[in-house]
Amino acid sequence: MITPSDNSFKTNNEIPDFSNTQIAFQGKSNNFLNKSYWLFKAMSSPALTKVGMRVLTSLLSAGLPIIPLIRKTIFAQFCGGETVAECEATINSLAKNGVGTILDYSVEGEQQERSFIETTEEILSVIRKSKDDKRIPLAVFKPTGLGRFDLYAKVTARQTLTVAEQAEYFKVKARFNQICKLAHDMEMPVMIDAEESWIQGAIDDIALDMMRMYNRDKTVIYNTYQLYRSDKLASLKADIYLAATDEFNLGAKLVRGAYMEKERERAIAKGYPSPIHKDKASTDADFDEAIHFCMEHVTNVSFVLGTHNEQSCALLCSLMQSSNMQRNTSSVYFAQLLGMSDHLSNNLAHGGYNVTKYVPYGPVKAVLPYLFRRAEENTSIAGQTGRELSLIRAEKKRRKVS
Repeated sequence: MITPSDNSFKTNNEIPDFSNTQIAFQGKSNNFLNKSYWLFKAMSSPALTKVGMRVLTSLLSAGLPIIPLIRKTIFAQFCGGETVAECEATINSLAKNGVGTILDYSVEGEQQERSFIETTEEILSVIRKSKDDKRIPLAVFKPTGLGRFDLYAKVTARQTLTVAEQAEYFKVKARFNQICKLAHDMEMPVMIDAEESWIQGAIDDIALDMMRMYNRDKTVIYNTYQLYRSDKLASLKADIYLAATDEFNLGAKLVRGAYMEKERERAIAKGYPSPIHKDKASTDADFDEAIHFCMEHVTNVSFVLGTHNEQSCALLCSLMQSSNMQRNTSSVYFAQLLGMSDHLSNNLAHGGYNVTKYVPYGPVKAVLPYLFRRAEENTSIAGQTGRELSLIRAEKKRRKVS
């Protein structure tokens, strides 16, 4: 676990005070606060955000030179840089506050074999770099960076693959194995990100195969469970029971989900029931139940709580305390995204918990799908931008910054 430079951990049993803006924004300049304030202010309007994304897409398609503008605004807020080397300042800044880095090569949705090979090599390089770097406790990769979306969809739908597609899918699984084997050999935990529901089945199957091979002695491979799906709590429980039966350790990253609007729109267009819970309360209930279940079966599962929800973080802290679990146990990590929820990350780290930030990187144009999702997420999650803005205002007031 990374420790803050002053080693000033709390030693009592209090839940971290997530309203402590002095800790939340430690190390952030007044200029950073002002820039963040105006960015979140702009994203507080769903209509403005959608129009802005369409305009940016049109300007890029027209070949206009707007990359520098994107780099200085939304990219600077949510990404560490275009290369791993450019992320070094962010990695150091997070480590000073006791927060680990998850280097996330955020190139996705490619279609060419060459790009899949290049992405695989990039992920392998990150794992090698991270092995002896305590600032980087976890790695991650996105399945659509390793194979075609439509191929995953066809496998998930249990459709018959052509001979050429069988050979293509063999290469996809080989890339998964190459990454997971290196992670195992270097004892560097790696998380497999989630995708849309109509391709997730194929990914889940591969992830379980990887865990059976490489999670025998310790948890190295993690799959992602999107709890806004009405079937994922049952899936998580079944996988934990399967791990106990087959004698491997389950690695689980718990998130609410990232594709709600797309999922519901597709379900309506194609005439099938939406896989997404009907309301936020149902999602929250499943998410909290997943936390309880993982804690009850922590001998069979290690998990990463990927959330920007204060109540969920407080719940896990409370359960860890009531079970006398060490705050820095390797079985439990908290995770948030760079540029968001520093009040959670820094206050949890200050309290002695294992905390990480996703630090996306890659060429600006290539990571735009990721950046657009972050903008949409901030406008669609009830209260997200409002909470960010209120915290920034409170810290500016504390610092007496106009």
